[in-house]
Amino acid sequence: MRNDKKHILVTGGAGYIGSHTAKALAAKGFTPVVYDNLVYGHRWAVQWGPFVEGDIRDRARLVETLRRYDISAVLHFAAFAYVGESIKSPALYFDNNVTGSLSLLDAVLEAGIHHFVFSSSCATYGIPDRMPISEDTPQSPINPYGETKLIVERALRWYGAAHGISWAALRYFNAAGADPDGQLGELHVPETHLIPLILRAALTGTAFDLFGDDYPTRDGTCVRDYIHVSDLADAHVLALEYLINDGPSVALNLGSGYGYTVREVIQSAQAITGREVPHRMTARRPGDPAILVADPTRAERTLGWRAQRSTIENIVTSAYGWGLHHDQEGRGLTATGDRHHLSTNTSDAELK
Repeated sequence: MRNDKKHILVTGGAGYIGSHTAKALAAKGFTPVVYDNLVYGHRWAVQWGPFVEGDIRDRARLVETLRRYDISAVLHFAAFAYVGESIKSPALYFDNNVTGSLSLLDAVLEAGIHHFVFSSSCATYGIPDRMPISEDTPQSPINPYGETKLIVERALRWYGAAHGISWAALRYFNAAGADPDGQLGELHVPETHLIPLILRAALTGTAFDLFGDDYPTRDGTCVRDYIHVSDLADAHVLALEYLINDGPSVALNLGSGYGYTVREVIQSAQAITGREVPHRMTARRPGDPAILVADPTRAERTLGWRAQRSTIENIVTSAYGWGLHHDQEGRGLTATGDRHHLSTNTSDAELK
């Protein structure tokens, strides 16, 4: 590797995917410097390097942090990511996700940094007209969240052309699961995503809403491509190394290439937990595509990356195991601790 500077800024590194990536960075010899305002992140999740509390819209604090830690590259996860909230409050999303990202890019320029990995989303594609989704699929977001991610991708292209920043935009599908070592998981309040809702229903007996069983799929329920959070973390580290070694800027899909229906996820959860998963069938939600599945070929070819842990059995098992042993502050539970919580998964494209 040509650049021996090892300090990497991880914005949003106290959050779900960011914290798992910080762990993966440390395992490869990097020092992750987490920068997070803790609106959705958790201080306990910062375990592998320094922590700086700050907002990405605070350019002066960013520049000071970049210089103080002699940062050589940035991994940018910090964003608001509730699709429904983005529709109700678009200004909030454009301010945080777009204005904040531009503030970060300007700070990166001021500090003389040239490598930037961006946490993007399959939400930039909207409702594709063909499956699986390749990077050449037209990007046409159907909500402000997806629009903000697409705007930042476009800004990266122009900043790269004008200022020589090399970048990787990683468009991932449904992030899921928990750290196999049990050190990390996701605590998300409020929870809107499928796997934690299913597991919560299994543990508490409280039914969750299943939106639609009349889709043109093998059992009538939506199909989504779930990717284990640790596979995502590995991809970010590989993207960083690719840029450091002079790889050209690139946008890549991160997915397993296989989709599971909602009913199949329920069946897996029932088998793993040994409990029934009560649910109420309700009408489709407007704008939910029947199928979202990635074509990960370009990521495999460019980074040498492939999803290794992303069977639904592995994902549900890791999420369930972490949720059983940690409370809603991320603290370990004793053998007699309260086990009736579970919020151990998130998804970039709200499902489902």
